[in-house]
Amino acid sequence: MCGILGVVAQSPANQLLYDGLLVLQHRGQDAAGIVTAQGNTFHMQKGGGLVRDVFRTRNMRALAGNMGIAHVRYPTAGSAESTAEAQPFYVNSPFGIVLGHNGNLTNAAQLNQELFREDLRHVNTNSDSEVLLNVLAHELQRSTKNHQLDPAAIFAAVAGVHQRCRGAYAVVAMIAGYGLLAFRDPYGIRPLVFGCADTEQGVEYLVASESVALDTLGFKLVRDIAPGEAVFIDESGNFYSKQCAANPTLNPCIFEYVYLARPDSVMDGISVYETRLNMGESLADKITKTMRHLDIDVVIPIPDSSRPSALQLANRLGLNFREGFVKNRYIGRTFIMPGQQQRRKSVRQKLNAMSVEFRGKNVLLVDDSIVRGTTSREIVQMAQEAGAHKVYFASAAPPVRFPNVYGIDMPTRQELIATGRDDDDICREIGADHLIYQDLDSLKKDVCRVNPVIIKYETSCFDGNYITGDVTPEYLAIIEAQRNGGLALAQARSSTQLDLNLVAVD
Repeated sequence: MCGILGVVAQSPANQLLYDGLLVLQHRGQDAAGIVTAQGNTFHMQKGGGLVRDVFRTRNMRALAGNMGIAHVRYPTAGSAESTAEAQPFYVNSPFGIVLGHNGNLTNAAQLNQELFREDLRHVNTNSDSEVLLNVLAHELQRSTKNHQLDPAAIFAAVAGVHQRCRGAYAVVAMIAGYGLLAFRDPYGIRPLVFGCADTEQGVEYLVASESVALDTLGFKLVRDIAPGEAVFIDESGNFYSKQCAANPTLNPCIFEYVYLARPDSVMDGISVYETRLNMGESLADKITKTMRHLDIDVVIPIPDSSRPSALQLANRLGLNFREGFVKNRYIGRTFIMPGQQQRRKSVRQKLNAMSVEFRGKNVLLVDDSIVRGTTSREIVQMAQEAGAHKVYFASAAPPVRFPNVYGIDMPTRQELIATGRDDDDICREIGADHLIYQDLDSLKKDVCRVNPVIIKYETSCFDGNYITGDVTPEYLAIIEAQRNGGLALAQARSSTQLDLNLVAVD
């Protein structure tokens, strides 16, 4: 999960991009970067840390130009990477190109070898985003006539990217002297929207991972970029779009609606807030049908993303809803903390239980999901220490049993608490008195109720169904071994013929 932005404005773009990154900070806290274009010249500032720490006044002054792209990153390899892997990435041949990417290429190793052996290109980092940039650069070179680009050539290059790249990717890029390019993978797994704003100087365009960036920056949401589609906005503000994939299908990542996206975002015509309200209703219905014996005194959400589900659940069951945890806003999201020990420590720093809401009560805690169980275990213990008589735990999402390979930080089965355990086992692991999970069919219906047009979703972390069709047990074993420092062993055991020098993903 990363956040990306691209803007073609009528005035300096630096402040727009900075403000947009602040709004998308929840999508990545490891690194941030902005590149602006002034004629044929790029101006870049990027580094590790939060947006507010990466950019100073002197940096902002140096980011001249009315067009630019920006990125916030978190690493999916499980630990913080080198600041050299902060995005956007840059390449100078055959054109000056900068690129920001949200997702993960599942065939990055194969592409890396093709770039080196056939395309005569060299990748300098362990990031699949740099692989993607070089594939795009090569395809632009192939589609160019007389060393000049036009929209047709650019769209032909994106079609070439779709033919070569597998996995999930939402992309913003700039081509020096030409304009802003944005495109989405043929499955539409990762979100990408665009909007416009009318100014006295002319129309401005903004592309972003979530609609909330458009709202806060004064842009009107036009629509989502379709799966396989590319949009190109030249330096003069002329807008072009084309479907560049042969058989695109829309399969948005359902975990975006469970946890990743902000509740005030709308993606693929689906309100994140509405889906979370629906999730609370479905969870309440399950409790009513199967767990009437639970004597619940109060419903308490785990801040922040579970709050709508918990509120709707309490309303539907006629129970009291209370805020039992106070959140420290200056601690990052524990789900995207780079290491397990840091996650465990940060839970206590991030949340503090108010004993007045727990003492002597049977409490139902509601969280958006349970991934590793680290946060859940700590929170249950905090509730018990605050004096709760019994602690029930409800997850608004189904059990996460399978690794996600499309850009979310849950790549190994060993780290997932639900792998190899039933609900009773998980309940004991987190120390709760009872555990309630959402059903996958109910979750799908909760999202479909908001936009019935979309009937397919990427749900691999719940059901193990990888929609790109190229994720094999060997591939999963290699990723897990790489994360655990055993890549050499995985290479020896794997039956694949590819060079297994896998890259880290963003």
